[in-house]
Amino acid sequence: MAEDFLASALAAEASSRAPHDPDYPLFHVAPPVGRLNDPNGLIEVDGTYHAFFQYTPEHPRKLVYWGHATSRDLTRWDYHAPAILPDARQDRNGAYSGTAIDAGDHIELWYTGNYKDAETGEREATQCVVTTTDMVHFDKQVPPVIDRQPDGYTAHFRDPQVWRDTDGSYRMLLGVQRGNLTGAALLYRSTDLRAWECEGEMTFPDAGGAFDAFGYMWECPNLVRLTDEETGEARDVLIFCPQGISPDREGFENVFPCVAVVGELVGTELRGADGSFEELDRGTEFYAPQIMARSASTPPELPTLLFGWAGNAGEDDQPSIETGGWVHCFTAPRALALRGGRVIARPYLPGLPLAPATLEGAPGDEAGARVVELVGSRSWRLSFDASYEGALSVRIGSGSGLDVTLEEGRLTVDLTGTRYPHGGRRVVTLDAGEARRVEILHDRSITEIYLGDGSRVFTTRTFLRGEGAGVALSGAASVTNVSAARAD
Repeated sequence: MAEDFLASALAAEASSRAPHDPDYPLFHVAPPVGRLNDPNGLIEVDGTYHAFFQYTPEHPRKLVYWGHATSRDLTRWDYHAPAILPDARQDRNGAYSGTAIDAGDHIELWYTGNYKDAETGEREATQCVVTTTDMVHFDKQVPPVIDRQPDGYTAHFRDPQVWRDTDGSYRMLLGVQRGNLTGAALLYRSTDLRAWECEGEMTFPDAGGAFDAFGYMWECPNLVRLTDEETGEARDVLIFCPQGISPDREGFENVFPCVAVVGELVGTELRGADGSFEELDRGTEFYAPQIMARSASTPPELPTLLFGWAGNAGEDDQPSIETGGWVHCFTAPRALALRGGRVIARPYLPGLPLAPATLEGAPGDEAGARVVELVGSRSWRLSFDASYEGALSVRIGSGSGLDVTLEEGRLTVDLTGTRYPHGGRRVVTLDAGEARRVEILHDRSITEIYLGDGSRVFTTRTFLRGEGAGVALSGAASVTNVSAARAD
């Protein structure tokens, strides 16, 4: 008798302890039960934001679904039955990552089907589609639309991004591994979303060979067009996760990194990309980010939004497994733009608007200066300006074990006293002026630090000790223009 995958997932959710866990986030997407990883199929339709995600409800049993959450304000999330089940041969070993596209009279969810032969261990990766007219009922198309990788590439062939090009045709971007075990991105084109022709690899004619052997696999590629706030010029930005790179410079400390390359896509060439790349997030947990797609109903003023996975491959041994039977979450949504050719990211939380806040105490006091509105809160948003004569200490909760120190040219995040097992101590060198504008999001067990009006971002899981409530600022720095909001 065939297994009822939906019933299995719903049974796991019905017995979930996750929502009762004090570490379970309030305004970040997290799994109803089990494990969450990559953001998938992000799209706004008729005022509702849909966030799908890699989902293993019976973790550690490796049955990978697409979970589904919705929100009207990107802050309060409702969870629904899984949208894609691993119930066909093409996705028997997982419905892997992909994106969404508005196809006119319906929405399509594109994903990679993973099948592994039980006897030989040979992997098959196929590109598959699910269609929906109401974002409630999801119809899987069988067989796969693209049934194998082109010659010259291994079965590491996944994570499709599909979009409509300016000429009315459709394009698909995929992360791949070449036969020589180096990473790349492939481009496909179609006129009807069903018959696809491989155009070839994305190339970088002005990069001096910098990306010719850049890691052993490129995961989760996304191409997005952003406008530079300084010049008004629109540029194409390739965001991807190159596995196996070790640049000889500060950063790149996680298992795998995520980078951005800026240029202009012409055909398959990303022209103007000079070989430089930037790490998108300097924190301890950030991977597999995805751009939110637009539908015909999306208002033009909605900024380009990105969600990331606040997790890393191979790091599932987090405290929440024991306390609540769940692990990992998304970052908050981030509005993207360019500034001077560099990607900037600002938190975008219309359901958690900032309002002026006041401080009690004064810089240099033993107790520090506390944001009154956040006393007792374990989920909040805080922004302020700072000028430095020395270091500024940010303490989230008394005795929490988390030490954040801001200086004119440096950010230090010390997690060694928390319950988080993978953080240690991170030091980030800041550009001039970056520490002067600060925004911090804290949601029970995840903390995001945005500096320089989005020019530097640091995401970490912070499983605090004790209650971890409120926030105190102390040290030789002047803090002004304070705004805050609480989610609890």
